[in-house]
Amino acid sequence: SKRFQTVDRNWRKFTAEAFKNPAPLQLCSSERMLNTFMECNKLLDMVAKGLSDYLETKRGGFARFYFLSNDELLEILSQTRDPRAVQPHLRKCFDAMQSADFDNGPPLEEDGDPVVVLVAMNSAEKERVGFSNPVPTAPKSVEFWMCDLENMMRQSLLDQTIAAREAYNDDVREAWFFQYPAAAISTIDQIEWTTNASEAIMVINRGENADGLRDFLDFSVTQIGKMVEVIRTDLNNIQRSVMANLIVIDVHARDVTKRLIRDKVEAITDFAWICQLRYYWDEESVEDQHGVMVRQTNAWFYYGWEYLGVVPRLVITPLTDRCYRTLMGALHLSLGGAPEGPAGTGKTETVKDLS
Repeated sequence: SKRFQTVDRNWRKFTAEAFKNPAPLQLCSSERMLNTFMECNKLLDMVAKGLSDYLETKRGGFARFYFLSNDELLEILSQTRDPRAVQPHLRKCFDAMQSADFDNGPPLEEDGDPVVVLVAMNSAEKERVGFSNPVPTAPKSVEFWMCDLENMMRQSLLDQTIAAREAYNDDVREAWFFQYPAAAISTIDQIEWTTNASEAIMVINRGENADGLRDFLDFSVTQIGKMVEVIRTDLNNIQRSVMANLIVIDVHARDVTKRLIRDKVEAITDFAWICQLRYYWDEESVEDQHGVMVRQTNAWFYYGWEYLGVVPRLVITPLTDRCYRTLMGALHLSLGGAPEGPAGTGKTETVKDLS
């Protein structure tokens, strides 16, 4: 700050001189002014480097600050006493978190002021997801309580998904759709399809019912019919988006089941089955904030619990499945992938859906 004050003081001095003597040739012909400005430029470079190093330490504490420009990060850091200053920048740090709800929590000291806490997150579609526990913003620095916010986002979605899984029942499925966040509903829907399809294949393998997959296909078609009836009722925008996304997922699942029947799959080790994107509930990893395992061929990953809001999904085609297989295999080998093709064909949306 001393260096910047020196530059500011020199600038004000020469500005005052220019005001008194507005003749530029006389004023600017001074070698003293040239040397002073050159020295000021060196000081400003040192100030800029020091500021950059300071911002780097803040970004090191919360990596998502790399999504913000220096000016945006400075705007947050210059208002550390006001946690709500991060509100306009949440969307850049979190893909679907448009805003967060703040409230007053208990004070740190008996006679102190109440601590500002975060209690919920909101998507651009106006979906509100309450946190499992409030996130206090004091006495920590902003980069540390933002890490707590990120952790609580994941924990809250996991807790909501656990509750949705316990409440799931085929008999009351139509009412269940709107009782939990969209992310929890779609995750459990895909887990249930994987579980039921696996059971249908194992029934065939055990010789108990040669038409196990056909019976499951009939069951899936019936479920889709009921979902269509629900979406035709009087729903709000969020509910309609949830149903539209679920229908896209379930119609693709129905088509996959038809392909399994066509390929005469009789064991869960058949390639036609293991090449599908499958979701499994993993109770042992819940304590590690995982809970859901995603598998395809020999690749597997834990579900990341990033909040995605209620964004529309693209129709899932066999080409989408092939892209998923390639990208999952590449990531499993710690490699990367980049879909290539004409503009406007859904490459970016496919990668976003997989992520």
